[in-house]
Amino acid sequence: MADQQSSNPRFAAALSTASEPLRAATEVASAAHAQLGVAADLGFLFVSAQFAGDIARIAARVVELTGVRCLLGATGESIVGGELEIEEAPAVSLWLARLPHTRLLPLRLEFERSPEGGVIVGWPDELSGDWPAGATLLLLAEPFSFPADYLLERLNADQPGVQVLGGMASGGWEPGQNRLVDAQGEFDSGAIGVLIDGGVRVRSVGSQGCRPVGRHFVITKAERNVIHELSGRPALERLQEVYRELTEADQALVRQGLHVGRVMNEYQEDFQRGDFLVRNVIGADNASGAIAIGDFVKAGQTVQFNVRDAATADEDLRDLLRAGVASSSGVGDRGALLFTCNGRGSRLFDQPHHDARLIQELAGPLPLAGFFAQGEIGPVAGKNFVHGFTASVALFEAV
Repeated sequence: MADQQSSNPRFAAALSTASEPLRAATEVASAAHAQLGVAADLGFLFVSAQFAGDIARIAARVVELTGVRCLLGATGESIVGGELEIEEAPAVSLWLARLPHTRLLPLRLEFERSPEGGVIVGWPDELSGDWPAGATLLLLAEPFSFPADYLLERLNADQPGVQVLGGMASGGWEPGQNRLVDAQGEFDSGAIGVLIDGGVRVRSVGSQGCRPVGRHFVITKAERNVIHELSGRPALERLQEVYRELTEADQALVRQGLHVGRVMNEYQEDFQRGDFLVRNVIGADNASGAIAIGDFVKAGQTVQFNVRDAATADEDLRDLLRAGVASSSGVGDRGALLFTCNGRGSRLFDQPHHDARLIQELAGPLPLAGFFAQGEIGPVAGKNFVHGFTASVALFEAV
């Protein structure tokens, strides 16, 4: 039994709300290391924006006390640990994993502009060819300097079997304020990550928190991010048709904020909530009847209007977590990382700690850490995207 346990992944996590950064670092490092009981292979460190200037010292203390081999971290507007979400207050959260028989390949990327537009540099030589099938890339990026959408578009085309999960550093309102940290030091630009392959399975749970309303339509005329026609009629006219058929409660949600879900698999006949990539409606033109959304679209794609509220977001995350747990191997320990939107938390739900506590209720108890991101990264229907208002969860378990 001892040999079997030592060959399975193990996880630990700790949270500190101490107001002094090195004290917080010492508390989380000591507690997580004691839980794990062995040297850690991988660690994630999430530091509140109040400690942005201390992130390198915090990381050094964590490495000193835990001996973690690969550590990645970022600043966050709010910090997640255990079943708590510490919003806009000093906090440090640490997650450690022992991952036997698992290959970890760290990477540090930058975006450099070029006459052709730009290029992402810093790729390790080991990733020059095809990546291992079924591998997972965990990615933390700085939102003002690094085009994560562009990176994911390239990876979707070049490495279609690799899922990417993570989040954009937050807590800063302008370039240079957010921080990333790894073994090389701290950075205020670019992206850091680790490619994981081997003895651990990473399951993605991505809750966009929306539900479709009305019927679906086929885009019959579009240009870039502007939908001119839906099923042969002006897009705004189709929206008005849907609106008239909604309940008063759903009409109120449409007025608060409307979204469009683009079907990811056009070969399906029936479309459910998890089949859509959801993007915001960002404008409409009464004269032309066109609608602009936060995504590029083209004629022939199927879309459906979506709404979002706290009840829908709760139901969506519950359903997806139950499905993720139901498909779990059930072998050995589990751990989780949470990358949730800074528009969730108490800004969306009536009670604080919603996402963290729901994960513990339905998938736990398990070691959990994370942060409120300025963009959440996760797959939908096998392709990776940057999302908004989403809870992107990475569930770790034995293969």
